[in-house]
Amino acid sequence: MNVSEALIERKSVRAFLPKLVNREDIEKILSFARHAPSGTNTQPWHVAVVTGDTKSELESELLAAFQNGATKDMDYLYYPTEFSREMKQRRLACGLQMYQTLGIQRGENEKRLAQWGLNYSAFGAPVMLFIFAPRCIEKGSFMDCGMFIQSILLMATELGFSTCAQAALAEYPSIVRHKLGYSDDMLLLCGIALGYEDKSAPINSYRTPREEISKFTKFF
Repeated sequence: MNVSEALIERKSVRAFLPKLVNREDIEKILSFARHAPSGTNTQPWHVAVVTGDTKSELESELLAAFQNGATKDMDYLYYPTEFSREMKQRRLACGLQMYQTLGIQRGENEKRLAQWGLNYSAFGAPVMLFIFAPRCIEKGSFMDCGMFIQSILLMATELGFSTCAQAALAEYPSIVRHKLGYSDDMLLLCGIALGYEDKSAPINSYRTPREEISKFTKFF
């Protein structure tokens, strides 16, 4: 598989098989992803690989926080406080596409909450990757970490794995830091679900559309 094929093949998977991922494969993914660019080669990222009993315990704590109405307190603002018209339209269409695929109707709030709760188990993937960075970083380093995260997703795709980059896994950073032994000096940027796609699951059957390059490009 080449880069162009991986870019097209990659998608956000939200239902995984219970099949385990070998540590050697995780190390291979990270070994290639570490070549992502970063300003002045700062390489600000840090990865926590969470599996087995630790994953089970952590996902239980995260789900409990969600179900008990704990305040979501991400270390940074992921979304803008005010969306542009185009971004808002795409966001609403994305959510509608997912719920229509699942047969969840508007107003079925319990079903929607149950579906959202699956975020905290990484949708059943056997591996959670948590991406951290030192709290001292500024916006440029967020771009660096984004390129590193994309490198993980593409390399995983090449090796036959599926992924889902998840802001939801960073909604309760204090729980994650405490469980994994990280200090408050480390920002939690996001999580990544890693495993094998359950191709029989309806939620994995749809693909979100992308704009044509003419919509976001000008040539001078």
